[in-house]
Amino acid sequence: MTAPWLHIVGIGEDGLDGLTPATRAVVEAADVIVGGDRHHSLSDQVTAERIAWPSPFDVMVTQIEALRGKRAVILVTGDPLWFSVGARIGRAIDRSEIVYHPQLSAFQLAAARMGWSLADVETLTVHGRPVEQMIAFIQPAVRLLILTTGAETPAQIARFLTKRGYGQSKMTVLAAMGGEREERFDGVAATWDHEVPAFNTLAVECVAASDAALLPRVPGLDDALFESDGTITKQEVRAATVSKLMPMRGALLWDIGCGSGSVAIEWMRAARYARAIGIEPRDDRRAMAGSNALALGVPKLELIAGTAPDGLEGLPAPDAVFIGGGLSAETFEAAWNGLRPLGRLVVNAVTLESEAQLLALHQKYGGKLVRLSVCRAEPVGGMTGWRPSMPVTQLSLVKR
Repeated sequence: MTAPWLHIVGIGEDGLDGLTPATRAVVEAADVIVGGDRHHSLSDQVTAERIAWPSPFDVMVTQIEALRGKRAVILVTGDPLWFSVGARIGRAIDRSEIVYHPQLSAFQLAAARMGWSLADVETLTVHGRPVEQMIAFIQPAVRLLILTTGAETPAQIARFLTKRGYGQSKMTVLAAMGGEREERFDGVAATWDHEVPAFNTLAVECVAASDAALLPRVPGLDDALFESDGTITKQEVRAATVSKLMPMRGALLWDIGCGSGSVAIEWMRAARYARAIGIEPRDDRRAMAGSNALALGVPKLELIAGTAPDGLEGLPAPDAVFIGGGLSAETFEAAWNGLRPLGRLVVNAVTLESEAQLLALHQKYGGKLVRLSVCRAEPVGGMTGWRPSMPVTQLSLVKR
């Protein structure tokens, strides 16, 4: 086992004074220190070779590996393993060669300033990521702590909240926590107008109006929340479909014939860091799916032009596959063969021809075959009656 030579050190606004004596000694003894401008200024008492963060990130990993044999220190903000580069470096360099030195994270400092229990809040980052991904967490009475991208981020989030009926949500921006320049800005989303420092953490206490959008993370969002030309898996069937796909943290879904993207979007909303690739041949439908993904807080939905089975070639192996359109024996075989072990595959059919294919697939592969029928109450003249939707036949399997 290689002895540790790389130290990844969390540092706060109080600089070297905030480090434990042992960690401070590591920094002061360093031959070379890697970090951003802010990190270097916080440790400018130390005389060591200085390296700024290179770009792209892969270049940085190569440069860090070249430091083997020296006493190398990487300075990061707060906890190196909580929405920081420490985990990424740990995937590239053997963990036995690294020592992590955690510092209080921005989340811990912000929770202390707000008097909030960290166990009862959602901790998010939009730093260097699409801000829209926080939308999926807007719910009544929820508390959010958000690492922001810059000075403009709180105003963007205030607009997201206001548009969805959460304009009275309380917002607090905390900057330079733990240092002499610490600042705090309070307000509500609907009237937010503060100019804040670029490096900040945002605390949000969601307050819902009576007409606020209710966007639970369990599947079954209202159809009206999706832009669609009719090619959408309807609400009740979608809830049953996503439950059979079993969203899990970091898992990948192929949504074949994704249309408006409703199944892929609900999959991504249902589990932290869940990913999805939507395969859709029509440009207009991919555009709709992309718009829906932004509006509902999953901007990382990947959309590709293509039809199955050819469009599946070269895609990363999925943990789940949904075939909502374009069912064929070849498509099913490609999807089934591509699935990881314990992968889930769900196929929905509405035509007699596709239903006949599901019967044949069920006989060959097993799984669960169900028929889903939904009726909705609608006006009939001056009264109300049940209007049935087309029944959906569903085959679901787990690859064991």
